Amino acid sequence: MGGKETINWAVAGTGGISNRFAMGLRDAKGAKLYAAVSRTADRARAFAAEHGFEKAYGSYQAMLEDPAVDVIYLGTPHVAHKDMAIAAFRAKKAVLCEKPVSINAAELSAMIGEARSNGVFFMEAMWTRFVPPLLKVREWLDSGIIGEVKMVQANFCFSAPPNPQGRLYNIELGGGALLDAGVYPVSLASMVFGGKKPEAVSSMMYRGQTGVDEEVMALLSYGGPRLASLSAALSVAAVNDGWIYGTQGKIHLPDFVFSHSADLSLYGRYSYHYEPEFLSNGYNYEAEEVMNLMREGKPESKIMSLAESLVIMETMDQIRGQHGFRYPGE
Repeated sequence: MGGKETINWAVAGTGGISNRFAMGLRDAKGAKLYAAVSRTADRARAFAAEHGFEKAYGSYQAMLEDPAVDVIYLGTPHVAHKDMAIAAFRAKKAVLCEKPVSINAAELSAMIGEARSNGVFFMEAMWTRFVPPLLKVREWLDSGIIGEVKMVQANFCFSAPPNPQGRLYNIELGGGALLDAGVYPVSLASMVFGGKKPEAVSSMMYRGQTGVDEEVMALLSYGGPRLASLSAALSVAAVNDGWIYGTQGKIHLPDFVFSHSADLSLYGRYSYHYEPEFLSNGYNYEAEEVMNLMREGKPESKIMSLAESLVIMETMDQIRGQHGFRYPGE
């Protein structure tokens, strides 16, 4: 991008996650809400009007042909991510792709190959990595202040109405707890243990009437004493905190997917509550990361690298494989 100050964004998809991202994008420094994209022109125009986009496209291809588009946020169902991302890369457009970045690791490998062969930026939209509390947590971990990290515990469990046609319960749309919710705790464990692939994976899963996983629990070993206990559900709510335990202390992330704070405790010595200013709705931070890296001419983020996204997808493939859970077309 050669230091381009204002970067033109296109948002593809007009569902709930795209609405939240667009709200955050309004507060991201240097972002221009340029194009809204949907399968119909009416939906695209309504979304553009609501959020203040300059243009509306009822065709993804028409948007790709617009030379003014710098980067595309893909907020469509994840079954569509691979084809849409590859089309964008071939049109030399950068992509921020909502999590889960794909259905499986094979799809993501193909996406990464196309991004690299076309020399364009690509990142999974794991927005929680970029919010201020998580930046502070990484500082604490890098400093070694809690000693050797041995355990991670994290949940993301919520209760959604059991609508067979809705995305969450629809196997044709890549529904299920693991990909939609479980990606967050798996990603947290991956971040804590350095993005390495787990040495061992053990899991339990309950699949409901529509065939998707409604509840899933996983135990991951990252070698030696480094263990993670993770759970996700779309049919039952839970306390969705994240905990990181070390030999000298612990870190607590209340409601970790949406966390506005972090707590550090050093056993018997010290405790500290970190609650920084939190701008907008949090999605602005990942957008600013993308734009900063594009201006620097970097093809990916070190904080959410493509290699780590691939490890996370491979881990979720392994969990599904233990229960013979395959999506149509796999």
